[in-house]
Amino acid sequence: MLKKIRVILAVLFFVAVTLLFLDFTGAIHHWLGWVAKIQFLPAVLALNLVVIIALLVLTILFGRIYCSVICPLGVFQDGVANLSKKGKKGKYSYSKELKWLRYGVFALFVIALIAGLNSLVALLAPYSAWGRIVQNFLAPVWQWGNNLFASIAEKHESYAFYTKEVWLKSLPTFIIAAVTLVAIVILAWKNGRTYCNTICPVGTTLSFFSRFAMFRPVIDASKCKSCHLCEHKCKAACIDIDGGKKIDYSRCVDCFNCIESCRFDALKYGFSWKKSHTSSTPLHPQRGTEGRTPQTPCVASLQNNTLASENPSAPVDKTRRAFMIGSALALGGSALSSVKALAQTEPADDTPVEIEGEGGFADIIPKVAPKRTVSITPFGSESVKSFYSHCTACQLCVAVCPNNVLRPSKDLKHLMQPEMSFERGYCRPECVKCSEVCPAGAILKITPEEKTQWKVGTAKIAPWLCLVDNGTVEECGNCARHCPTGAIQMVRKEPNNPRSVRIPSVDESKCIGCGACENLCPSRPISAITVDGYQIHHNA
Repeated sequence: MLKKIRVILAVLFFVAVTLLFLDFTGAIHHWLGWVAKIQFLPAVLALNLVVIIALLVLTILFGRIYCSVICPLGVFQDGVANLSKKGKKGKYSYSKELKWLRYGVFALFVIALIAGLNSLVALLAPYSAWGRIVQNFLAPVWQWGNNLFASIAEKHESYAFYTKEVWLKSLPTFIIAAVTLVAIVILAWKNGRTYCNTICPVGTTLSFFSRFAMFRPVIDASKCKSCHLCEHKCKAACIDIDGGKKIDYSRCVDCFNCIESCRFDALKYGFSWKKSHTSSTPLHPQRGTEGRTPQTPCVASLQNNTLASENPSAPVDKTRRAFMIGSALALGGSALSSVKALAQTEPADDTPVEIEGEGGFADIIPKVAPKRTVSITPFGSESVKSFYSHCTACQLCVAVCPNNVLRPSKDLKHLMQPEMSFERGYCRPECVKCSEVCPAGAILKITPEEKTQWKVGTAKIAPWLCLVDNGTVEECGNCARHCPTGAIQMVRKEPNNPRSVRIPSVDESKCIGCGACENLCPSRPISAITVDGYQIHHNA
């Protein structure tokens, strides 16, 4: 019953978190946004003491329930592990804790957190890793499916769906997500919870408290027959039967597989605070006259079932090996196909695109991002420093941005953390979706009315690129017509000449940095008017 309850809760949490990254409308966040806020790293970066204390108390009471129920990456590993060994017995065995690696990674994580190197922090955090995996691999498939329904609905004069543009937002982030996915799948396929108990800093943090858990699985040495079934079912490799019938509670994730597998009622989950987990009986049962340990029927049965795997001369299980190799090739091919398909939506910077219009064909060079003095961070972030020190790089704000403005940064210092750019759209004044979904406090929740008073940057004009100023055309004014705050006015290039062409002029006191002027400027490939960010945002 305990395992069934855990599995049901784990599936619900897993589906809820995954849907948050798939829902590009932002509607689900009104109901399930709290699921992201109770993840450990976002709570720490948001200084959400209520959630942090609640998770620590939960761990002290019941062990690492967080890892087996709430953490989406942990639940994903359980799914992979179950698929890898489905229908097989004796799949795991006890292994010693790799302290040097486990605590080395944890020390690196803490140092990076203190130093503000959140790109490294996000690389190791399980919630952020799962967000990047979903955003880069599941979200495109989800959006293509949505677009299919949109085309079908449109033919029946229904607009229940709308088309969503699918494009590769950041190749470095895509590659990191792919490597992370492959590494986790391999580790989970072979050894279950190796990532959780060796690499994951959140798991290591909770392990300091789980070893003192009040409720936990306990081995009754008087009933245990040393059949090793519980040890072979333990995905955390933390049950040591031969070494004293003990459980390493710092690595136990309370999956309850061991309790379910025990045939002699020797494993119980209950109150055991401050009780020793080590057996009081001898470590080895009495040996026979030939130096062999007498075998119970359970041991004999287990050995018969695993004889082929223990015997070096036994035939190799080619089916399993072929399946693993085929899965790896399929995963690699899928990733490559996704890159190619997504890349096709974003032409190379120097490749003209031909579009057919009423006047024939026109060559349009796609826009490229200008070199900005200061990165532009979303409306609601108090400053560039504050944003990047709180951001978990989970891509949740990128997932819900309807205007294709937010994308992961390619800058090494802020790698994978979002930034604003206006090649594909601009930040509309009425949209505040990113501020509604951020779980880490990197983007404060604001209203559309507050957004018009929030200044994240200002527009700058490069006269030599302006089509009017350099004499390419006689009239434009695109930037001024679409500026939502009236910060751009068209003025005479020669003030004293009434026939002079009109060029844009920016009133920085009115500009909020939304990027409408940069996005709609006809100059290619660099806009004649571009936005530079403010280090500290101004909120009038």
